[in-house]
Amino acid sequence: MSGNLEQLQEILRETDGVLVAFSGGVDSTFLLKVAHMVLGARAVALTTSSPTAPPGELQAAEELAETIGCRHITIPSHELENPSFAQNPVNRCYFCKDELYRICRRQADQLGVETVVDGTNLDDLKDHRPGLKAAKEWRVRHPLVEAQMRKEEIRHWSHALALPTWDKPAIACLSSRIPYGIEINMERLEKIGACERFLQELQFKQFRVRYHGELVRIEVAAEEIDRLMEPATREAIVRKFKEIGFTFVSLDLQGYRSGSMNEALSKRIAK
Repeated sequence: MSGNLEQLQEILRETDGVLVAFSGGVDSTFLLKVAHMVLGARAVALTTSSPTAPPGELQAAEELAETIGCRHITIPSHELENPSFAQNPVNRCYFCKDELYRICRRQADQLGVETVVDGTNLDDLKDHRPGLKAAKEWRVRHPLVEAQMRKEEIRHWSHALALPTWDKPAIACLSSRIPYGIEINMERLEKIGACERFLQELQFKQFRVRYHGELVRIEVAAEEIDRLMEPATREAIVRKFKEIGFTFVSLDLQGYRSGSMNEALSKRIAK
């Protein structure tokens, strides 16, 4: 396992410097930490601010970059203004990542940094990831893939490096809560974000709030379902979600799973 970390360090050391597309998630935080260890001030983090980001993630990224001691640049992104993104096609993530990597490449050029990197890991290559096409077009490297690092190993080394993200749940943009083909707009993102913020306040750890028009579908980790179903908690969630604007509040008995909106897509492809 240590060989992969050494390989990652060598990959980064061979660059003149890197600009890290930094979300504050497990993977990009680990990558930024190692890049800063190897390159010092020649490792720069860039985070885009967007209404599609889950509540609190921009602030978390800012705090993590400060803890690591790395220069951190924040730039607004405008993928929501792109009809190709807002119409929510099955390759929606391509347009989001195209906007992100365009910003990263432009900023890297201004800084004189040749290499843009992101936190894509080996496990990510198994999923529906249209954003990888955008990464290739903008010449974004995936050092964690190059070093053959998987999520489990990244969490292991994050813990060893005392990164607070070592056990952080997976994060994804709020757009992923809306079924393909249903328009993404500010009203829907704000409603989803408000619901997820409330679940954060109730100390749920791993969850998603999925948008289905008047109905909202809650996914929480299987081990958290019993707590959600406690009468006081359940009633508080129903009351709050209806205040936010949903008519029906449902619980997905299958529990949280990453990319559940892709399940319907997989069935369509199978047909």
